[in-house]
Amino acid sequence: MADLPAGAPADLPVETRRALEAIVLVAPDPVEPQMLAQLLEISVERVEQACAALAAEYEAQQRGFVLVRVAGGYRFQSHPEASPYVERYVLEGQSARLSSAALETLAIVAYKQPLSRAQVASIRGVNVDGVMRTLTHRGLVAEVARDPGPGQAVLYGTTPLFLERLGLDSLEDLPSIASFVPGADVVEALEHSLRVTPDDDPAPDDPAPDDPPEPDDEAATDPTGPEAAEDVDLTALGDAQDWEDPDAGGV
Repeated sequence: MADLPAGAPADLPVETRRALEAIVLVAPDPVEPQMLAQLLEISVERVEQACAALAAEYEAQQRGFVLVRVAGGYRFQSHPEASPYVERYVLEGQSARLSSAALETLAIVAYKQPLSRAQVASIRGVNVDGVMRTLTHRGLVAEVARDPGPGQAVLYGTTPLFLERLGLDSLEDLPSIASFVPGADVVEALEHSLRVTPDDDPAPDDPAPDDPPEPDDEAATDPTGPEAAEDVDLTALGDAQDWEDPDAGGV
């Protein structure tokens, strides 16, 4: 919410006061000072001073409403201290809050506008068609231009309703994005923690416990080993050596 200029005159004509209050009251959107000056036939500086005088008077009288400058113009709003009662009245039985995805998308559009849906999706890393339709339906985002490049993609930006809902006079009143970005030392520490070093290479896998051991070369080539004896046909060997069977009665 923008601060109103100080030093407002105390001799505000009754007719000017009534006209100013009536216009701001019936206007659906914040009324720009230039428009008020044209309607009241006074200077813009005089309008600023008159609005400051009315705002100070309402605050001194502890009214339930205030005259504030938002979205480049003036409008009546409920007093901030009465917000719990207003929220109870407005939000009773309904949910009007934006999802986390919608808030993230809205923040991207607010700080990077104008940009296309594809650019928003590239920043978020997910499809944003549904979220952009929601924000457009609620009047917080609107088409503001066309990309001169191939395809002439639609470019989106925030609306005066966005400024009005956030209580901002212009986009310049948005908080600096630098305050939300970690410092260089934090970024360097994160990069170092995510970097893979040779010491971090995984060791080769040990043989599975169920795998059979590798055969011994010497045992595999030794024909006299126990395994070789099991493979020898003793009958054929005896015939080759003219062995005689003692039980057959031979000498």
